[in-house]
Amino acid sequence: MKGQRYLVVGSGVSGLAAARLLLRRGAEVFLYDGSDKATAEGIQAKFASGGSFAFPPRLTCHVGELSEEILRRTQKAVLSPGVPTDLPLVARLKTQGVEILGEIELGFLEEKGRLVAVTGTNGKTTTTALVGAILKAGYGEERVFVVGNIGTPYTAKVGGTAADTATVAEISSFQLETVRTFRPKVSAILNITPDHLNRHHTMEAYVAAKEAVAGNQTADDLCVLNYDDRYTRNFAARCPARVVFFSSRTRLEEGYYLEGEDVLRSADGVVTRLLDSRRDMKLVGRCNVENVMAAIAIAEGMGVPMDVILKAVASFQAVEHRIEFVASKDGVDYYNDSKATNPDAAIQGIRAMSKPTVLIAGGYDKQSDYREWIGSFDGKVKWLVLIGQTREKIARCAAEAGLTNIRLADSFEESFALAAGLARVGEAVLLSPACASWGMFENYEARGNQFKAYVHALGAAAGTRR
Repeated sequence: MKGQRYLVVGSGVSGLAAARLLLRRGAEVFLYDGSDKATAEGIQAKFASGGSFAFPPRLTCHVGELSEEILRRTQKAVLSPGVPTDLPLVARLKTQGVEILGEIELGFLEEKGRLVAVTGTNGKTTTTALVGAILKAGYGEERVFVVGNIGTPYTAKVGGTAADTATVAEISSFQLETVRTFRPKVSAILNITPDHLNRHHTMEAYVAAKEAVAGNQTADDLCVLNYDDRYTRNFAARCPARVVFFSSRTRLEEGYYLEGEDVLRSADGVVTRLLDSRRDMKLVGRCNVENVMAAIAIAEGMGVPMDVILKAVASFQAVEHRIEFVASKDGVDYYNDSKATNPDAAIQGIRAMSKPTVLIAGGYDKQSDYREWIGSFDGKVKWLVLIGQTREKIARCAAEAGLTNIRLADSFEESFALAAGLARVGEAVLLSPACASWGMFENYEARGNQFKAYVHALGAAAGTRR
């Protein structure tokens, strides 16, 4: 990297982390943000606030349209995850012969330890966090890094890796579009259902992006796949790594599966009972049983003893914003599932509910189909409170399915007030939007945090989970 001229596209946390890594390695960096709201002074302030060194002379910040001089001088480009690869700027750089990297690929080039990479449409964050907790229990807290789409850029932590460390990365389809040499020791594709088609345009392109997580693996590596998902099951025949399956619906001759409430491991003709999914884990819902099975398979592949794995699983709490119990107020339970940013993820939230539910949903339109999600309500949804771009679209779909208890809100605050007013003692209010938060919130975390703030502001004292 030393002496090379890099264009870093995007000034969010990933772009800033990539720029800092490049500068530490002696590169010259052009840090660019094409947003009409960005200013060079603002980017400089963000960089300075998170760096441990003074603003370096080898860094320049750029906004608006890039000059011909910068484009001509650029030798390599690093794209932040939110930057589409089909932008005219990217096409221009490719035409000039500029090497295009993603922030994840840049991080991998500096990785010195062993890498776990977890992808899938749903369950990535919970599984990544759980694997991180298990590996920390097995390897030691200081020898494990949890990075990627979960919130911490890979390039911010990779400098601390060594031969005896492990990195656990949550990897999105956006990040996988720009991998080249990226090769995890253990990869996992949890599931693949329609999502982000506004970015990938076709389901085939989205599936190909997910499969790229294992593209550079070999028979010496491991890939954990969901047997119940047709895309991941079919990928097994093409996967270059050794495959281990998990299933919540099928008894497997080899792999991890759910039978009744028991999670079992079958290997070499020997079946071992690992845990009771109701009594031995704090996560709720079938989706989380699948996440736990995937995490166990990954951790075993990384050499963690089973007793350590099961102890870590038993103590692991739900990830924030994913079917997260918030509080009980006036006899009503409130759950934050803000991370359910697509219909399939929201299906899992509904399935986890055991009480009549007032559901808050809607948001940014990612061209999703909501019929299967609405079909999963199965009488649980007492009221549907809708917000955002998609509220009329979802309302029409729900009405066609025979659901009449629908209310539309003009703001998130109004949607919460409506939901809290409609819920009765013994019922639940669930924020599970089935849509992204863009246009109303910066991200799903901000949406979930606002929901929790509204819950805690309610007058009744918080109860305990029943």
